[in-house]
Amino acid sequence: MPNVGLFNKEGQKVGDFTLSADVFGVEINADAIHQVVVAQLANKRQGTQSAKTRAEVSGGGIKPWRQKGTGRARQGSTRSPQWIHGGIVFAPKPRDYRVSIPKSMRRLAMKSALSSKVVDNNLLVLESLEFDAPKTKNVVNMLNAMEAKKALIVVAESDMNVYKSAKNIPGVSVVPVNNINVYDILKYEKFIVTKDAVSIIEEVYA
Repeated sequence: MPNVGLFNKEGQKVGDFTLSADVFGVEINADAIHQVVVAQLANKRQGTQSAKTRAEVSGGGIKPWRQKGTGRARQGSTRSPQWIHGGIVFAPKPRDYRVSIPKSMRRLAMKSALSSKVVDNNLLVLESLEFDAPKTKNVVNMLNAMEAKKALIVVAESDMNVYKSAKNIPGVSVVPVNNINVYDILKYEKFIVTKDAVSIIEEVYA
């Protein structure tokens, strides 16, 4: 059973916390992580880029000069790609970049990403994280005590006081546990999660 440090909201270590080996102690599958991250980034693409081909550019219906006898190269339209204001060769068109990943692979990638944080000693558990009012200094002091500069803070449910306290800190993000994903877990150096959020993760992925 993997053990990690348990901290209070001031960033002071108060003990150890035991995690589920079925979620945080699995063999890391780098291939599954790679495929899920690639799919996630592809699914973020809008795919709305578009340019006009020579058939879609307005004008150019008349031959600019006669075929022979002018000394110039023959031209059939002023909207050919080699002309200014002409069409685009192989013009990009709206398309769907979405990649489908099996549910079993997504689960494996998530557990592998979480386990990698445990192996690298970058997963920290908080007893709780609640503030009476938004105050950036509270989160800054906590992160400094934990020696965490680039961190993903995961809470059990949305808390505007916590979110507003951290939103102006570079390299720090706060998300509810149901919004975590493999890319964000790997993007941030430290994965800081509350005890309640750990329970939800273990319930979902165990």
